[in-house]
Amino acid sequence: GWAAACSIRENGIAYHLLVFLRPPPGHSFSLEPETTGQWPARHSSTRVLLECTCSREKLLEDILCFFHHLDDKLPKDRSSDLLRALCTCSYLDVEKIACWVQKLVRLAWLVLPQSHHCQLTVLPSSQTCRFQLTTTSEMNICTEMVFAAQQ
Repeated sequence: GWAAACSIRENGIAYHLLVFLRPPPGHSFSLEPETTGQWPARHSSTRVLLECTCSREKLLEDILCFFHHLDDKLPKDRSSDLLRALCTCSYLDVEKIACWVQKLVRLAWLVLPQSHHCQLTVLPSSQTCRFQLTTTSEMNICTEMVFAAQQ
């Protein structure tokens, strides 16, 4: 899911998107407070945990339980590969997520027909994804994506 806010400026439009991340099947997020232990935590960490999906495996046969069947005989779990790319020591890494999304947007932009009429610029940011589209009429459309985990 996501939530959005929009503001109109003199030379363009700014969008601010809050993007909620959901764990892949067989995983869950656990929000952990700062080391001070105070809630709500301003700088909390999101731990990615494996979940038991044995009942779903038996009932629907659509997912293997990686919590109980971690061995080399199982097919490679693509969601775990993605989590390794987006996590550091079992915690979501906002900088890795931002970098990954920036790469996806750049690749997707190349195949969109709008890419012939607008220029996409990735703006510097390590904790969020910021993009600017500049139209041929010099109108700027800025988008900032902030990521949050859903428990």
